[in-house]
This record gives sequence, C-alpha cells and structure tokens, in this order.
Amino acid sequence: MRDILEELFYGNICPETDCRSSGKESRQLMGYIADHHDNLLATLDDKQKELLKKFDDCHSELIDINERAIFTYAFRLGAQIMLAAIKEGENVG
Repeated sequence: MRDILEELFYGNICPETDCRSSGKESRQLMGYIADHHDNLLATLDDKQKELLKKFDDCHSELIDINERAIFTYAFRLGAQIMLAAIKEGENVG
C-alpha cells in the first residue's frame, strides 16, 4: 500500500466526500429535507423561488465553510495527538 501522503496527493483519499454519517437515519433526514424543499418550492411564485435559491446558495456556502473549519481543526488535533504520543514514547524508551 502506498504511503498515506502519496494517497492524499494522488486524490485517493478525499475526506470531504468520504462521509461516515451516511447511515439510515441521515439518509432518511436528507429525504425529508428534500421532500419539504420540493413541497415549499411548489407553492412559491417566481420571485419567492429566486429568494429561496439565494437562501439555498448561502446555506450551502455556510455549510462548506463550517465543514472546512471542522476538517482543519480535526486534522490539527489529530496531528497534535500523534506528536504527543511520539514524545511520550520517546520519554518512556
């Protein structure tokens, strides 16, 4: 198996698309959201539809910003934990 950095470099590891929360409960909730969105959209006039589209775009951008921040935080935390474990291992040996 390739080194994890090589895997990341070649795009074989893609954390933002490898969602582990795609279980039954999550899929069901996403279905409800899509159904409610479609039902709401069907009741709107053109001006309201444009407003909802702008809302959806802003919401998607906010989710992207938050996911990026969470990923960065978690990656740094994992690296700090690894460094602490290595340092502790050096002190023991």
